[in-house]
Amino acid sequence: MTDERYLRLLSEKFPNAQAVVTELVNLRAILSLPKGTEHFVSDLHGESMAFIHMIKNASGVVRKKVDEVYGYALDEEEKRALCALIYYPDERIEYERTVQSDLTEWYKKRLHQVVDIARAVTIKYSRSKVHKILPPDYAYIIEELLHESNLELKDRQTYYNAIIDAIIETGCAEQLLIAISYLIHSLTIDTLHIVGDIFDRGPRANKILDVLATVRDYDIQWGNHDIEWMGAMAGNLALLATVLRVSIRYANIETLEEGYGINLLPLANFAMTVYGDDPCTIWQTKDFDNNPRLTRSAQLMAKMHKAMSIIQFKLEGQTVRRHPEWHMDHRALLDKIDYSKGTITLEGKSYPLLDTNLPTIDPKDPYALNQYEQDLMNQLWRSFRKSEKMQQHLRMLYEHGSLYLVRNGFLLYHAAIPLNADGNFTEAEVCGKRVSGKALMDRTDEVIRQAYYSDGKTKQDALDYMLYLWEGEFSPLYNKDKMTTFERYFIEDKGPHEEKKGAYFSLSDDEQVCEQILTEFGLNPKAGRIINGHVPVRTIKGETPIRANGKRFVIDGGFSKPYQEKTGIAGYTLIYNSHGIQLVEHESFESREQAVLSGSDIHNRTLLEDFTGNRIRIKDTDKGKELLEQIASLEQLLKMYRNGSLRER
Repeated sequence: MTDERYLRLLSEKFPNAQAVVTELVNLRAILSLPKGTEHFVSDLHGESMAFIHMIKNASGVVRKKVDEVYGYALDEEEKRALCALIYYPDERIEYERTVQSDLTEWYKKRLHQVVDIARAVTIKYSRSKVHKILPPDYAYIIEELLHESNLELKDRQTYYNAIIDAIIETGCAEQLLIAISYLIHSLTIDTLHIVGDIFDRGPRANKILDVLATVRDYDIQWGNHDIEWMGAMAGNLALLATVLRVSIRYANIETLEEGYGINLLPLANFAMTVYGDDPCTIWQTKDFDNNPRLTRSAQLMAKMHKAMSIIQFKLEGQTVRRHPEWHMDHRALLDKIDYSKGTITLEGKSYPLLDTNLPTIDPKDPYALNQYEQDLMNQLWRSFRKSEKMQQHLRMLYEHGSLYLVRNGFLLYHAAIPLNADGNFTEAEVCGKRVSGKALMDRTDEVIRQAYYSDGKTKQDALDYMLYLWEGEFSPLYNKDKMTTFERYFIEDKGPHEEKKGAYFSLSDDEQVCEQILTEFGLNPKAGRIINGHVPVRTIKGETPIRANGKRFVIDGGFSKPYQEKTGIAGYTLIYNSHGIQLVEHESFESREQAVLSGSDIHNRTLLEDFTGNRIRIKDTDKGKELLEQIASLEQLLKMYRNGSLRER
């Protein structure tokens, strides 16, 4: 009965046998096409300019297409100029106007070239799929150019050239070049997987999300820094304070002020009032040399940094005390300070504090916000809640995000699956349920969604749990014994700074452990692979992103500039196309201006090519399985039409 009701609903879309046959032919043809290209990246950390360029050059795929199509027919300078046009068509055309008085011949040459590249890119897609991506105003013209395959015939060559000439004569060349370039961008990356950490460190995480909104097919596996921001956006005040502290610490308040329109003036006023005479020596913001706009405000930023840090420690302590089941009382530290002596006692040892000027802390009730602090947090939360762009991005993070993803034999998650020292899955309590392995990941994903979609106590407990996910020992997004932010600020001795990683981070380099994890998530342990980010790969120390005999890829290569001194590179992209897997290593991106003017590019080095003998078709993918199920249903519907059990319309 369920199948029959479904088929009757399906008949609304396919009202007769001919409609069903047409769709069956279409789906069976699609199954035979090569699979689309998937790109996997992680730990973008706000580096919007490098990310945008990576999207435009498809991690080197566009340049490879240019080499494949033209070989030695174009010299290096011509290839670079063509790539610059494809990456940044608007800016490159504007540049050409400044160096050429008549662009007619340039338009003609470049139109032929970008069509050649587009034809090479679109060849593995159905015409209907390409048509859906084309701008309606130019769809017919572009399709005529793309599908003209008999150019060796004189008449067809004349027809093709006539189209190009007409485009130029009618003043449409610029719009066509831009439209075809964007088509190339769209199809060189069929699906984009972001394996966590869009936020923090770099200057404009909001621009990354703006660009993602234009990508045809993408997904996000939340990282710990994403959860930090999502919790703040949804109303966890401890994480809101954390977002502000981290943004100020790394001098990247542009995301807050310019990206989301958050008014930081109340915080500045509060900091100047409370810490006006305080030099705030240990609170100096990092990287002022790289942000000249903020250099004159160094002292004010240091005071803001201190003010927000103290508020964060108070709010964290309040949250931890509300949840004794987290067993995190050791992370509520303000009550462990001897305010008269200026010392703190941790694990039986006393340490002097590097800063003892703490006028907003009441030693009798150290976690209570004073009225001024409470008013400040209320103002900041209103600013977060009223930011339309911030709330739009929060919806994107929920609608396109998840804690993990299983796709085409890959298991994607940002950081860890908590493990015991013996390699078994750690059992932990997640909002009232004790779970481990895949069940822990599923329950955590559910709680993250409750923090946004639920209400009442369920919502509040879930919102609180976002803080645990940010810094909890058994959080799959953190998985260290503690986060020593307080100790790093206040204690000179490096001993208390240590954060001990969970067993996952050492055991997951073992092939058998990876196979155990893959099996837990329903994947073939021999053929499946794990993709992580989170831990920067220090290539300058000989580390490799390929772990566990190729079972696991760690693709955090220092996309964010603050990490590049440690990694020695500027990120990785894992590319999975119809031929197999490539792992590409990036060098640092210079600038958009350099890319436009001189055709400079991110230098990409291929670390791994794991190509299969036979080309991978859509029928071999998860999408192919879905299409086969649709075909089976359509075949049943066709049978009902033909045996008369369902009337055609």
